[in-house]
Amino acid sequence: MTPLLKIELHCHTYASGDSLVNPRDLLDEARRKGVDRLAITDHNEIWAALEAQQMDPERVIVGEEILTTGGELLAFFVKEKVPRGLKPKVAIERLREQGAYISVSHPFDRQRHGWALADLEAIAPLVDAVEVFNARCVLPQINRSAQEFAQTHKLAGTVGSDAHLLWEVGRATLRVRPFTTRDEFAEAVREGQMEGGASPLWVRFGSLFAKSQKRLVKALDARRR
Repeated sequence: MTPLLKIELHCHTYASGDSLVNPRDLLDEARRKGVDRLAITDHNEIWAALEAQQMDPERVIVGEEILTTGGELLAFFVKEKVPRGLKPKVAIERLREQGAYISVSHPFDRQRHGWALADLEAIAPLVDAVEVFNARCVLPQINRSAQEFAQTHKLAGTVGSDAHLLWEVGRATLRVRPFTTRDEFAEAVREGQMEGGASPLWVRFGSLFAKSQKRLVKALDARRR
């Protein structure tokens, strides 16, 4: 029997404003933890994911977490960056044009760009999946609501650590059958088996530290000019 792959579908590098993770270190951590496929989904950027893919083409899936006017989308197999601030249907259309696989990030987490139910229902026929487990969601009900929504609307469920720190990589993963193409990935996710669990609350402070460090660097650079 062909061994299942361990895939991490939601992680960030320093291309996101709230992470200090170097792409090379991220890849080393993924290898160390036995993560076979790694979707790098920086906030509104793909350049670091493209760099990482050049380092390890077989392991890295280029993704993006895109902030729309309704909430955040989580896209995989992205070829061109989709900018933040678009209306959800416009962002989805741009992703569809490049053949991306589209999920919805932590849709019921109102502290992190959660979606209004009416807006989420409006895009349900247009996306492939909903993130049914995000390891950074503080309340279990947030993930349960996402699971119920996915089941109601017959959508696949993605799972992710939402890692902004190296420690978080592989915290919540899927076990799936091997895939190569986007369509094979879509089929594999539908049959995937979740592993792992929630991250402790202290990981949020890592993101706050990263933001403060980047603000400090910008301030120092401005003073030098």
